[in-house]
Amino acid sequence: MPSMAEALRLLQFGDSVFPVGAFSFSNGLEMAVQHGTVHDRSSLQEYVRTITRLAATGDGVGVLVGHRGAALGDLDQIRRADEAVHLRKINEEMRTMSVRMGRKLAEAANRVIGESLLKKRASESDNLVPVTYPVALGVLFAELGVDEQGAFAAHQYGAASMVLSAAIRLLRVDHLDAQSILFAVNERVDDDYQDIRGATLDDMQGFAPHLDILAAAHQHAHVRMFMS
Repeated sequence: MPSMAEALRLLQFGDSVFPVGAFSFSNGLEMAVQHGTVHDRSSLQEYVRTITRLAATGDGVGVLVGHRGAALGDLDQIRRADEAVHLRKINEEMRTMSVRMGRKLAEAANRVIGESLLKKRASESDNLVPVTYPVALGVLFAELGVDEQGAFAAHQYGAASMVLSAAIRLLRVDHLDAQSILFAVNERVDDDYQDIRGATLDDMQGFAPHLDILAAAHQHAHVRMFMS
């Protein structure tokens, strides 16, 4: 069982309002609403579940590899994980989201906890491989003594809460609807972890062409509330 301090660190850095800029992004929901793909509570729940499943098989692998690299003190492994995450972001908005939130998380961690492996990774002179959010989250939690299951759960919670926070502003759903959906979707986190716990960076994938098309359309939208 985690200590109370470890549990509080998980709550603090996994909080949906932690200042990494997540409120600026909808994880594709804005365009999904505009195109009618998501239009009510039921379709919203299906969308959130799709997002969390993709988050698990894609960025979630980066969380685990980053966490394990930090546990070994292996900066090269962390860098490879960042590269794998970055290369799999097909559209510009999703790349921007991952890199911007990763940078903000590293900056916040530097202010809050001081010297760390994450700070060393973020300050590398080689900018060809940017810090990405899922890997940074895994590294940070490893250094805070939070186990990889906790890191993965926090990442999955963040992916779902980002969409649901945007949904309250985009759809006719209220906060209790959002919490009910979040509760239902969170019940699948153990299954998702078991599915990808043995995955390598080569196994990282997220096949969702419909979402990629929506994201590409959003990039050229004249009026938009969110950055993704």
